[in-house]
Amino acid sequence: MTSTALRSELNRDVPAAEPGEVRPLQIGPLEVFPPVVLAPMAGVTNAPFRTLCRRFSDDRCLYVSEMITARAFIEGHSRTLQLASFGADEQGLKSIQLYGSNPATLAEATRILVAEWGVHHIDMNFGCPVRKVTGNGGGAAIPLKPRLLAKIVRSVVQSAGDVPVTIKFRKGIDEDLLTYLDAGHIGETEGAKAVALHARTAAQLYAGEADWNAIATLKQHVKTIPVLGNGDVFECWDALRMLRQTGCDGVVVGRGCLGRPWLFGELCAVLTGQEPAPPPGSGEVLDTLREHARLLVGFFGEKTGMLQIRKWTGWYLKGFPGMKRHLPALHMVKTSAELEALLAALPRDLPFPEVALRARRCKDGGTQQVSLPEGFLQARDEDLVLDDPEHIDGG
Repeated sequence: MTSTALRSELNRDVPAAEPGEVRPLQIGPLEVFPPVVLAPMAGVTNAPFRTLCRRFSDDRCLYVSEMITARAFIEGHSRTLQLASFGADEQGLKSIQLYGSNPATLAEATRILVAEWGVHHIDMNFGCPVRKVTGNGGGAAIPLKPRLLAKIVRSVVQSAGDVPVTIKFRKGIDEDLLTYLDAGHIGETEGAKAVALHARTAAQLYAGEADWNAIATLKQHVKTIPVLGNGDVFECWDALRMLRQTGCDGVVVGRGCLGRPWLFGELCAVLTGQEPAPPPGSGEVLDTLREHARLLVGFFGEKTGMLQIRKWTGWYLKGFPGMKRHLPALHMVKTSAELEALLAALPRDLPFPEVALRARRCKDGGTQQVSLPEGFLQARDEDLVLDDPEHIDGG
């Protein structure tokens, strides 16, 4: 290695970025540099986590909220309104992801978000593989119906006015039902300002390797708006490899940042031709975990904040030797005082383990047969919608 920063074997020989090699990402009037976007993740990318990520990157990336259900937002569900809210540090660039399958509902939610909430960017979810989503004809199921997808994107773009709209989708349902090229074309022709591809199918969930070749193929077909790549960005050097290998215009970072909000600082360094700082040791990681818990409690309250932090403890401590035996107690923590006592007993002098760089932190339990509504595949040329779910936001 040529620096104090850790690299896995996969990225050992990746050369540094040349001056001017990585260009700003232009999403309508928004310029993002370096071209890095936080992937919307249910139960993860709420305001507290976005705040942490912003601190490590000096607020230089685009941080998108977790998925918000359009119908629940319009009807004023308290939980949805809370998840849709922004922190005090987010007033300059408010970015939110909308979910729904009814063009009129999505258009109305967009109108409210733009006119009353002052959002600056709206992303649309056409890639969620969860059964209760696809089983209702939403998420990754929508691109199976190109006319419906076009109708939805058109309605939101028109309602958003000057606020840029982007869309995110997967390769398709499975390898026999690939829809990403159609989805990219529809996004481009209906006025989206960028498209993002998670280079897996819905059947894959989060298993296996992301197909970066599909990102390159999409980039060849979508020529007038930016194409963003998503999948398997676990290290800052992965982002540089993805940009070079696929020609995409920016990277979307999901599971690789779970329990690692400092990854965005490393990405900012590498994509601007600098060496990233050494990864934090256990003491710094524990301090970040404490701060994350404090932010969650401030946002959700003590009870819900402690429920939220439980899953994060394993992600932050992943790979550190001897930490696994402490997780059962951390996963049952109920109060801030209890969390502090448990963390105070953990060692603070451990170096960051190389094995943790590419460790899977979430949702790697295999593949699935995608659930679709009855008769959905026999009516792919229709633009009729099923009833929007009332509430499917993450928790």
